[in-house]
Amino acid sequence: MSFARAIVLTLILAAFAANAHAAPSTYRYDTTHSQILFSIDHNGYSRPFGRLHIAKGWLRFDPDDWSKSATELDIDLSSLDLGDAEWNKAVLGRSYLDSAGARYAHFVSTSVERKDGDNGVLRGRLTLRGVTREVELPFSANRVGKTIYGLHTVAGFSARTTLDRTDFGITANPNSIGRTVTVWLELEAILDDGKTDNTKGDKETP
Repeated sequence: MSFARAIVLTLILAAFAANAHAAPSTYRYDTTHSQILFSIDHNGYSRPFGRLHIAKGWLRFDPDDWSKSATELDIDLSSLDLGDAEWNKAVLGRSYLDSAGARYAHFVSTSVERKDGDNGVLRGRLTLRGVTREVELPFSANRVGKTIYGLHTVAGFSARTTLDRTDFGITANPNSIGRTVTVWLELEAILDDGKTDNTKGDKETP
């Protein structure tokens, strides 16, 4: 092989390797360290908080080209925690979340747009109580890297959005419960290397 052909082949292989390295990586949500918080007005007195957990889900994230990223996840409505067992039961009932009719809320992304630096917008479809609506979630990419002992590669994100509960058919008690729900998502996902169960969380840290 001539020197010139060797150089050309080397450049082709290098370009291929660079493109392969730049491909989006697939992660599975760490259901231990991922949580969803929400808050809603209670007749002007306060905005109590509730918490939900992700049952399962995945994401693809390309740190160089966010438009190639995507995610899909299920939220377990039965994990609802409002700090009171009776109130949990009431909100899980037919007038509100109706978890007996559909235990899981489902979200699937339609696009990811990088705005600046570590900030972007995730757009997708949320299905709750059998109703699907388009939603938009501004988010920050916090960190992607190895855990402290190097057992996993983790991607972490924070997001916040607002929803109108009546868009999903939740119309009960309009005079005492607000329509607008503020939602915060704190998410961690573990690189899916096919070797471990990535949904149970990283046990290196509490």
